[in-house]
Amino acid sequence: MGIVGLSASGGWAAGAHLPALSAVDGMELTALATSSRASAAVAGAAFGVPGYASVEQLVADENVDLVVVAVKVPRHRELVLPALRAGVPVLSEWPFAVDLAEAVEMEGAARDTRTFIGLHGRSSPAIRWPAGLVADGYVGDVLSATVLASSIEWGNPVSERMRYTLDRTLGATMLTIAFGNAIDVVSMVVGELQDVIASTATRRPIVPLGRTGQTVPMTAEDQIAVSGTLPDGAILSVHHRGATMSGPGFSLLIDGTEGTLEITSASGYPHLGPVTVRGARGRAPLSRLTLPDGHDDYPHLAGTPMHNLAHMYAAIRNDLLDGTATAPDFAHAVRRHRLLHAIIRSAADGRRVSI
Repeated sequence: MGIVGLSASGGWAAGAHLPALSAVDGMELTALATSSRASAAVAGAAFGVPGYASVEQLVADENVDLVVVAVKVPRHRELVLPALRAGVPVLSEWPFAVDLAEAVEMEGAARDTRTFIGLHGRSSPAIRWPAGLVADGYVGDVLSATVLASSIEWGNPVSERMRYTLDRTLGATMLTIAFGNAIDVVSMVVGELQDVIASTATRRPIVPLGRTGQTVPMTAEDQIAVSGTLPDGAILSVHHRGATMSGPGFSLLIDGTEGTLEITSASGYPHLGPVTVRGARGRAPLSRLTLPDGHDDYPHLAGTPMHNLAHMYAAIRNDLLDGTATAPDFAHAVRRHRLLHAIIRSAADGRRVSI
């Protein structure tokens, strides 16, 4: 496989994707691509594989059977489309696109080429397990689900490298990154929202630029409140807060006719960090539930960002070899973008929007 954005100077691809990939049998880094010939040569030498200066050169390498796009969101389209035109399977990191229209375009360009989206929470053993509990009736019929989440970003000082996340038009905001990953986990457990009514706000329109003493504008939402209906009629309510230091990073409380489940994470990123699951049947108090044996194929990575990534790569490997469809694809990415688009429309128009 070839990774676009694998740099010798570090970053998400080098720090998370590569070690996760190395843990999975049958997956191997065979090439990489960066933004210039010079950086490609340096990275190629560092990782011991051919380094290319374009995705077109990367997909022409006969040893590349999967392209991983691990760069900033605004560049996804220009990198994904050439790989799809070459008929090479693509894994794109999430957020997928800058908006719904771009997501639909990329999904449509895939045609018969296999695609995958990096919503890592769907591969998490600690999330798949309680999703199974709900499906098997642990809480009975779901009555409601309540989410409270927070992110330390989007209001606190921002680095120059991450400054682009403050601009809502560039597709890498709290709504798409933090909320998008969290709501995908929630949807996996309790089902997809059928409609939404939303309120959003940018309560900190000016934020500090690192320690420079300067400030920069922020147009990204830092308060997101959503309510909607789940497939069986249950109600889901979500409040995601930016630049908040207190309270839970992520909490999902599911109330049912027969019991309760609670999934929590110290961070606002349950798709990355470890989660705690507590449950109760009837009127019993909540108690911690332990992940049963056999659910985790990479326990030595537990508690690290590589844990769910490794499970995702294993699912992609199996899908490519066996023709299965376990890992989420571009169609799922479009589904998630439709939800985010509905939230934006609802907040702008002040009305309930069907999805």
